[in-house]
Amino acid sequence: MSRTTATIPDDLTDLMEGAIRAGIFENKSDAIRHVLREYFEENQNARIAAAVTLYEDGEITLGTAARLAGLSRFEMRDTLREEGIELRFGPEDMDAARDEIEAARNLE
Repeated sequence: MSRTTATIPDDLTDLMEGAIRAGIFENKSDAIRHVLREYFEENQNARIAAAVTLYEDGEITLGTAARLAGLSRFEMRDTLREEGIELRFGPEDMDAARDEIEAARNLE
């Protein structure tokens, strides 16, 4: 799991602290994870846009992009084509190959 630092306005920090004390969240990390998951579940277009951007920048494979976007590999491929993004075929290295295998296992 990666670590990220964020600057959060005082009122949101206060609410987060109150929610932790009230038992709504275990800690700050849990609160932030929950809010991000909920945002991307409610905003499918943002989820797809993020996955498309990461794929276009060469940071993730097609399988990982599909998993992040919540789409099948075929739907992701079509989405990338619609966006005018050239598809890359085959993993670039062993880490990418492992990512593809893991993403394929997680697809429904």
